[in-house]
Amino acid sequence: MSYSETTRSDYQRDLNALKTAGLFKQERLIHAPQGADIEVEFPFGSSLKKAINMCANNYLGLSSHPEVIKAAHEGLETRGYGMSSVRFICGTQDIHKKLEEKVTEFLGTEDTILFPSCMDANAGVFEAILDERDIMISDRLVHASIIDGIRLCKAQHDTFKHSNMEHLEEKLQLHADKRRKVVITDGVFSMDGDTAKMGEIVALGEKYGAMVFTDESHSSGFIGKTGRGVHEKCGVMGKVDIITTTFGKALGGASGGCVSGRREIVELCRQKARPYLFSNAMAPVIVAGVLRVLEILTKTTERRDKLERNAEYWRKGLTEAGFVLKEGDTPIIPVMLFNAKLSQDISRDLFQEGIYAVGFFFPVVPQGQARIRTQISAAHEINHLDRALDAFKKVGKKYNILGKSKQEIIEMYGS
Repeated sequence: MSYSETTRSDYQRDLNALKTAGLFKQERLIHAPQGADIEVEFPFGSSLKKAINMCANNYLGLSSHPEVIKAAHEGLETRGYGMSSVRFICGTQDIHKKLEEKVTEFLGTEDTILFPSCMDANAGVFEAILDERDIMISDRLVHASIIDGIRLCKAQHDTFKHSNMEHLEEKLQLHADKRRKVVITDGVFSMDGDTAKMGEIVALGEKYGAMVFTDESHSSGFIGKTGRGVHEKCGVMGKVDIITTTFGKALGGASGGCVSGRREIVELCRQKARPYLFSNAMAPVIVAGVLRVLEILTKTTERRDKLERNAEYWRKGLTEAGFVLKEGDTPIIPVMLFNAKLSQDISRDLFQEGIYAVGFFFPVVPQGQARIRTQISAAHEINHLDRALDAFKKVGKKYNILGKSKQEIIEMYGS
């Protein structure tokens, strides 16, 4: 037989090694719509437990918003369940084009193309517009999906130290002879919650003739004065050449993504991007939901403003309690624990206190950088945050990490 007992044993040994090292990831079953309050089954087969969700990408609280659900129902009734086709055959409806136009308007770009996910967008865009004569220069902390897209492209690749503009300029000077240069960054870095220095990156791009690419998945809808993203926050709307983002986080929370930017780049993606050419079109029900989300966000910044207040309140509470946090000004607020097992133990104990917050550890984050990444939502009320703070303090006290420095926590638990 092709799948031998030796092969099975080898794989099982690898899985056991992950468990021994404290790196094994377990999934929780949620028996409720996504929101601030959820019902969770964990471990599998246990009774349901009510919990406050502190780790969802549901930044604007729109994943289960009544208007979005209503729009999705309307999309289902009027356009069907699925497209059963890729876009260039018979997978394009009028609402797909309408969404592309609305996203272009929202992001302040020239054109937009939809993808099944932002991971697909990142996987397809570089290969479609670059070749071996070109250079991609990426921030060392870009998202894994960007790294995968870079690997699929024949262009040369180099990196610059995280958010280090001096090092980026050195790399742009080093690669001045390349035909095309693309500086690649996240808008908001999802593991740490800090934002790219987009104004400086754009200025360097203009100085050295380099295009600028940013993934705005963790900023679209809520970063910037009207939630357009980091390019709005930094005053460079219209100056970023390529933007990718997702509809699976703040913009509805379902799935789907896009490449938005220069008209010619978008058209090349339509012609050459493999995830676009060989994947089914976004389901009509999701397209209809995202269209309603954009309507909501263009009418008012109420949810974005509430999210900002909630994030400030949460960060202040954790800081005063004595946790080690990553610096930042976004709703992503990592509580640093540095040890994989410790992050899982604290996550487990928080769950017993009715708080759902998952531990992050290698390979999701670098070795020795384990954490619990808390994420705030406009769906959270102050009473949610106060209850969560009480639980974090109680569990933090149990493990004697309140008021302790990074070095002191590592000395107690290792890294």
